[in-house]
Amino acid sequence: MNELTPTFHSIEEERQYIKQRLAASFRLFSKFGFNDGSAGHITVRDPENEQHFWVNPYLVHFSQVTASDLMRIDEDGNILEGKHDINGAAFAIHSAIHKARPDVTAAAHSHSPYGMAFSTLGKKLEPLTQDACAFYQDHSLFNDYTGVVYETSEGKRIADALGGNKAVILRNHGLLTVGHSADEAAWWFIAMERACQIQMIVESSGQKPIPIEAKYAEHTYKQMGLPDVAAHDFKPLYDRIVKEQPDLLN
Repeated sequence: MNELTPTFHSIEEERQYIKQRLAASFRLFSKFGFNDGSAGHITVRDPENEQHFWVNPYLVHFSQVTASDLMRIDEDGNILEGKHDINGAAFAIHSAIHKARPDVTAAAHSHSPYGMAFSTLGKKLEPLTQDACAFYQDHSLFNDYTGVVYETSEGKRIADALGGNKAVILRNHGLLTVGHSADEAAWWFIAMERACQIQMIVESSGQKPIPIEAKYAEHTYKQMGLPDVAAHDFKPLYDRIVKEQPDLLN
């Protein structure tokens, strides 16, 4: 089986594969310092029923999440599988994203340090590096903050702000990314966090950064910002975390 384009012999095999990639994403988020108490969630659609999605259990640290810990819930927030509670904000935000974007299989949101810091500026990323070009004209800004998101109506506003993009900056809150797989959504989040970090470092130098010209930023986006790129870039991280923490597969 080609890991990047796997074939499955049963729904159960595909489901286990998806859950293991999702568990690995949480372990990587922990390793990169994206944990913030009980906040943060990544969801991925179930391969059999696309109105159901898998999410991390509430109050379980990202570093402890295994494939068997994951919770399956429906679009109304009912727990269909799993022995834990779910994060109310996870349902409010992610259910709205999945409803609004049938093309999206997975969504990632967490309170990462640079994502939170950059979000307070109320602006979008500039194409300052070739890596940042992955988000060129493919991310948006939710330019509002009204408190912790527990209402589905607020989740819908976030989904509206995301639009057809791969990512949205939630002002005074953090980042949210989406993709056609858990691999893709997780990689875009990791890459966007780094882009926020780089832009803040550059701007704090007191020097005016030189952005990449629009035509070259657009060209670089086609090289750096497509789904296949994210899937390839996630693979080394997946291999690393599984070797270090093989219990996540359980």
